[in-house]
Amino acid sequence: MRFTPGPTAVPESVREAMAEVQPNPDVEASFRERYDALRGKLARVYGASHDGIDEASHDVVIPGGEGILGLEAAIASLVAPGDRVLCVSNGIYGDGFADFVESYGGDATVVSAPYDEGLDRSAVADALESAAAEDDPFEVATLVHCETPTGTLNDIGPVLDLLDAHDVVTVVDAVSSLGGTPVPTDRIDVCLGASQKCFSAPPGLTTAAISDRAWERMEERDPSSLYTNFLPWRDVSEGFPYTHLNANVAALDVAVDRLLEEGLESVHDRHERAAERCRERVRELGLECYPDPDRCSPTVTAVHLPGEARTVQRRVREEHDVVLATGLGEMADDVLRFGHMGYNADVETVDRVMDAVADVLR
Repeated sequence: MRFTPGPTAVPESVREAMAEVQPNPDVEASFRERYDALRGKLARVYGASHDGIDEASHDVVIPGGEGILGLEAAIASLVAPGDRVLCVSNGIYGDGFADFVESYGGDATVVSAPYDEGLDRSAVADALESAAAEDDPFEVATLVHCETPTGTLNDIGPVLDLLDAHDVVTVVDAVSSLGGTPVPTDRIDVCLGASQKCFSAPPGLTTAAISDRAWERMEERDPSSLYTNFLPWRDVSEGFPYTHLNANVAALDVAVDRLLEEGLESVHDRHERAAERCRERVRELGLECYPDPDRCSPTVTAVHLPGEARTVQRRVREEHDVVLATGLGEMADDVLRFGHMGYNADVETVDRVMDAVADVLR
């Protein structure tokens, strides 16, 4: 059993869709029809917290490429050399946005908070005010909704308020939250998702909901890449920028259908119940969440196991055939992560996994 925070377990119906004979995405109309229909379904998922995305203000595009493609493409499409970008971070992926900015010649300013704390709204306000006073404002800002390595769900609303007041174009990594908990997409210019997380489809597709303001800015840029560039996806009536991943699109289509058939409110409630059960079992084992449980995501729980995470991960896999993930970077041996997202957001599945962990810890 795989219980990792992505790639998640893939349901049988999704696997079967991927194994079917697929239309040629370059020449057959049936593929275009499926792609367009999937865009509409994803708009409903993106708009779950506010009755759908207004199609006049956001477009959903689905490029071929794993979720990191979306993070890089957002920067490549929006940031020209010398552009000032504010990277609001309390984790590895928040910090990583600054690396993308610098690789495309942008000027990144990182407002950091400790990985076990929330975003620093006060420091963001100070940075915005200082830039405005110097008449050198930030043009783009990046945030992460769910920092998967620490299981943190960030309260991005207050930061979005500040950025909106300063007319800053916003990019949000919602890869590990979209489809598992509401995302305020209507307040975000580029909201990024991916197939292999809460959708429980195979890795291979990025999703992005892009506002008119972001498209206009992209039109003004001169991206140095075709692949890491959202602009060619705005109008694919004459063909896709490159041969699309037809089997992956078929799989994601069925995966999204599963969510919509269940009902997005029910899906979100299911994730909350699974997360609550996981953390209840964590407490019973005498362990602590990382970070504070009040900031934990409904899609992933990180547990503090200093110096023991890799050993527990190995033994749970060898003795119980359950695959878990550890932390990343410096936390690789200090954090054990449980991915109760997508198909695995299920209380019975959580109990089976936690029984295995309890046996190993005994």
